[in-house]
Amino acid sequence: MEEIIFGIGITALAGALATVAGAAEDTESDIGSQGDPNSQVQLAPQMGYIHRIFNKAVAGEPPAYGLWVALGAGLAWAFMAMQINPILAIVLGSALAVFVQGVYATTAYLGRTASLAKFEQPVYIDILKSMTTVTMAHAFVAIFATVAMCHLIISALGHPFPLPLLGLVWGIALGAAGSATGNPFYGKERQYQEQKFGAGVPISASGNIVRYAEAGQRNSLDNGFFSAKLGGPASGICFGLIVFFELWRTVVFEPLAAGWGAVIVGVIVILIFAIIDRYIEVWARKTFGPYVAPEEASS
Repeated sequence: MEEIIFGIGITALAGALATVAGAAEDTESDIGSQGDPNSQVQLAPQMGYIHRIFNKAVAGEPPAYGLWVALGAGLAWAFMAMQINPILAIVLGSALAVFVQGVYATTAYLGRTASLAKFEQPVYIDILKSMTTVTMAHAFVAIFATVAMCHLIISALGHPFPLPLLGLVWGIALGAAGSATGNPFYGKERQYQEQKFGAGVPISASGNIVRYAEAGQRNSLDNGFFSAKLGGPASGICFGLIVFFELWRTVVFEPLAAGWGAVIVGVIVILIFAIIDRYIEVWARKTFGPYVAPEEASS
């Protein structure tokens, strides 16, 4: 019983770290236009809409964060093998991984913007300087929290995977959670506020992103403020629940049926969430229905 209580406590702590990581990851991604909205940010100058949005997508979020978390975890693992304190090792590994992320962000922004030169999209040096450092700061929080979570799972729960491999697995999961959960807030709600709610984005509006903020031209920090309120917490809760339910079922039910108890409970949890998701989707469609253009007033 004491082992189960200890395991659940570790599970809760890992879930808390994952929640922080998910919130930071989504905010970093939206400031850098790495997720769903990036194609529209890239398309905007081609449609005649010059903007000041940072455009750094180097890959989809899952492989990108798989790389950065695995790199941070691998470096931390090497430092710990050198008898460096685990906390300091994780900090150093995450910091070095963030420098790699900053290099990728810089070259991606310059390369993508240079490819749009014939559409008169300029490279804004102030955007490059300010946005790169902001994305690096958020990426550090996401990488550090995820690597710390992985180390906790190994040291406290005895997970058999080495730290770099576990970092790769959970890094991919972190990027997937942010891409699937947080980006719709930025991509569909923030970038296209001029479109009627529920109307979607017609082909005629492709690239017509919102380029002006409350005062002056919009930059990626405006998107970051928005994402930190909605998409970031949603992504954090999503990733935190994934980690919590994954570890919870393992800690509590793995002793049953030679490990098959945890597998069965995992399948049941997935089915329960699928039923809940389906119910919410049907309810929303019946309640709000498809978007209908307002009828023009009769003359």
